[in-house]
Amino acid sequence: MKNFKKLIIACDGESASGKSTAAKLISRKYKLALINSGLLYRYASKEIIKNDPKNNVIFLKKKFKNISYKSIAKQNLHSEQISNHVAILAKDKNVRKIINVFQKKLIKTNKKICVEGRDIASKILAKNPKYDLAFYFKCNIKVASYRRWLDIKKKVSLKDVKRSLSKRTTMDKKRKNSPLVKVKDAILIRTDKLNKKQVLLKMTKYIQRLN
Repeated sequence: MKNFKKLIIACDGESASGKSTAAKLISRKYKLALINSGLLYRYASKEIIKNDPKNNVIFLKKKFKNISYKSIAKQNLHSEQISNHVAILAKDKNVRKIINVFQKKLIKTNKKICVEGRDIASKILAKNPKYDLAFYFKCNIKVASYRRWLDIKKKVSLKDVKRSLSKRTTMDKKRKNSPLVKVKDAILIRTDKLNKKQVLLKMTKYIQRLN
């Protein structure tokens, strides 16, 4: 296995497409710092739901100034209420700016990093720094819904989860600011057709080809 001094990986994909699991596996294998940008948006939603601020932008600027990524990653941010709220919040251009600045700071302090989300290859890692490799994750809605349903311990009906995921992916792809797109050179990973081991093998194969 190659030992990289610098390795920047972008992982984009639809809701519950398995990108978080894949990003964790590949980060562990290559000892990469890991940023899950979805968690940042979920954290923003959780704080807005909890505090109901008068001005979301001013409120979030303060929140992201005084928190580390580690403390965000430790929180439980996967409720259905947060999922529904975050789909709307992620459309806000000013909110995206705050979170983008937070992410860029983290990225610039790590030469070996994996960033996952919905606009990573197309926006966050499009340049300065640019990704070395981009992956795009896709999963059949039936499989994705079932996985998410198990993740949230069947607290809501499978039908509701499916509806929520479909709505979120449509909103992500159609939003005006940084929509979810597969960049030209991104490698497609179908997680409904591959198990975890096969996903890791496929990603590794492409990473090992890098100079």
